[in-house]
This record gives sequence, C-alpha cells and structure tokens, in this order.
Amino acid sequence: MRLPSALLAVACALPAQTLDPAAAGFRRLWNGTDLQGWHGQRHFDPAQLAAMDPEARAKLRAEDDATMRAHWRVEAGELVNDGEGAFLTTDADFGDAEYRLEYRTVANADSGIYLRGCPQVQIWDCTEAGGKWQLGADKGSGGLWNNQTHERFPPRVADKPFGEWNRLEIRQLGERVWVTLNGVVTADGVVLENYWDRTRPVPARGPLQLQTHGGEIRFRELWGRDIPADEANAVLAARDAPSFVPIFDGETFAGWQGDVDSYEIVAGTIRCRAGKGGNLFTVDSFGDYVVRLQFRLPPAGNNGLAIHYPGQGDPAYAGCEIQVLDDTAPQYAQGEPWQFHGSVYGVVPAQRGYLRPVGEWNFEQVTVRGTHVTVELNGTTIVAADVSKLPTHLGERHTGKDRTEGHFGFCGHNDPVAFRDVQLRRL
Repeated sequence: MRLPSALLAVACALPAQTLDPAAAGFRRLWNGTDLQGWHGQRHFDPAQLAAMDPEARAKLRAEDDATMRAHWRVEAGELVNDGEGAFLTTDADFGDAEYRLEYRTVANADSGIYLRGCPQVQIWDCTEAGGKWQLGADKGSGGLWNNQTHERFPPRVADKPFGEWNRLEIRQLGERVWVTLNGVVTADGVVLENYWDRTRPVPARGPLQLQTHGGEIRFRELWGRDIPADEANAVLAARDAPSFVPIFDGETFAGWQGDVDSYEIVAGTIRCRAGKGGNLFTVDSFGDYVVRLQFRLPPAGNNGLAIHYPGQGDPAYAGCEIQVLDDTAPQYAQGEPWQFHGSVYGVVPAQRGYLRPVGEWNFEQVTVRGTHVTVELNGTTIVAADVSKLPTHLGERHTGKDRTEGHFGFCGHNDPVAFRDVQLRRL
C-alpha cells in the first residue's frame, strides 16, 4: 500500500532503535577489527583541503594518519582514542544520511561527531565537576554546540553515567540535523551552521569524523545509510504540513491561468511541453507566503518560479523569477552567478551544488515576506536576501523587482521540467 507523503514522513521519523540496522538498510561503517575504511584528519576546513595541491594534501594526510595510528587503537571490538591525535575520518563521503553509533567516555572528556567535515554533534562531561558549565555543558550532550544563530543546546540532559554506553542516532538532510541521544530528541531538524564559513551552508557531501579532545572515548556499533531522495523529500515536506494547502489538484488546471496549452498534466505532475514556453500562473494573487513543491529536471532543463507576477509580461522583469535550472549542464557553465539554479534571476546568486542528480525529484521551498526572499533546496538554504536592497543586472526593464503582491507560477523555457505536490501557505 502506498502511504501519503505526510504519513511516510512520520514513518521515516520513528525511533531508529526499533529496527535492526541491517534490516533497515544500514551498513557497518567499521569492521570491528582494524582501521580499514578510515583515515586521520585534523580539525581542518574541507574547502581549504579541497583547494590544496595534491602534493600538499598528501603530506597533510600522511601526518594525520601517523597521529591517528599513534592515538587510536582497536580493543575487544571497540574503537579507543586516548584524547589526542587526528580525528578518525571515513574514507567515504556522505550526503543525506543516517547514522547510529554507541560511545562511552570518561570524566573531563570532550568530544563530538563532525558531519560532512563540519563540527559538530557535541559529546562531553555534563557534570559540574567537569568544569564546563559556563560553556553549556550543564545542558548535556547531543546538541549542535558550534551553532551561533540556530539552536545549540538540547532540551534536557540525556547522558548516561560514566562507564555506561550512550547511543546516538543522527539524521542529516541538507543542512538540517536530527539527533536522538539515549532515546531523547536533542536536535529536531536544526540547521547545522558551517563553522568554517558562516556565509555559506554546510557542504552537500563530506566525511563523518570522530573527534578527539582531551580524554578517552570509545566507540562501537557504527552504522550508516544513505537516504534516498524520495524519503528525504517526504521528511522535509512533513514539516508544518497541516498549515499548507495544495494549489494544484494533480488532475486539472483548476485555479491556474495563462499559457495552459504549453503545459500538460502527467501522472499527477504539471509538466512544460517540450518545445513550448510561456507562463502558467495562479488565478489567486498572494502577498507574503511560503510555497513548497517538488521538481524534476531533464538534462539541461530550464524553467522558473514566478514570484509576485502581475499577470502580464515576462515574470523575470515584471516580477521576480526564481531559476529552476540544470546548472550542471555544459552549456550553462559560463553563466552569470545570478542565472544558476535557485537564484533570483538578475539579482541574487544562489549557493550552488545542492541539486540532486538530473532525473531525481528535488524538494524546494520559497518564503516571500515583502521583498525578502528565502529559497531552500533539498533542506539547504541557498538564497536569503531582501531584493529591494540589491541592484538588478537586468536594467530598466526590471520594473517588478520590488513588488509585494502578485501571482505565483511557472516560467516555461521549452524544456519538459515537471512539478508536483505544489502547496502554499499564506503568511
């Protein structure tokens, strides 16, 4: 039986400990006998590491592997670190993923789990004797301690006494993180900020790292699984789901107007006809709102989301257009920064690298408050800007940039880009 997307999302969010890891699609991240599949990496900016020349990177890796071997050991089926040396780092990179692991630590220790090379899900001594209550240790482990803007601390202490094993379950979708420590939710879809560059979101992919930080820590039962796109989309769509109203019924163009003949309805999706263009937009007009939808791009596919469109003219000029574009296609490699996917066309460049592979469904949410636009792609915020405070690159023709009311719609550019689950919430 096929579950509705909201029900599926709830099912996906059930406590993972109720399922056998292997049966639930997890694979072992550690073989239990040696350090195969892992390497050493110090606290180091992933972007800086990627930018290094191969020789310098290899030298750094050799140094980190040496300190890893000196301070990590395998003992009775447990990974043991003495509190020093490079972090134990997976050879594999992960995007949307879920992890399970157990750890046991000692008094005064301070550790954590780096996700995609970014700190961190916090692990530390939460007792007053540990001496870090002024840093928030009294709140307990399992929070995103390195955050500055978003939530840092768990709602309550869930740590077990020293000598007992703690169980961590972590899910990361885009920049959002869910953490359960010993059955207590300590982070519930919280944005993990990019410690290395807070002007950018966390990378789309990166390794899992086990931090070393001043005291012995032991790990065991390390499992991981990649989260498929449809599951990730369902979980993201479940957030505040009851407050959203469908504006496309999946069967007809009821409530829509404009170039209806340039679009077709196929298996519950609105799809631009190949070789056709034109603008399909809502009958209703909106001021402040949140719209969420899923879209699928063909190779080099090009479309757009019309924001505050007056109903006449080109939405990119008469209102604002949010780009929907396969910007991985070779023909767009030399495009302007404000032309890539998610950008407010002609005004705000989007952060790149967060599209799913061509042919997969992407989840996108656009929030419009006056002239402030936020675009979230697959769980990662790629645009957040007030367009009224920024210049346009489109010249005098861009008369609608600062509009605060208008229709929502799609801007066809001859490619069969498909949309589904189109929902809106007025603010």
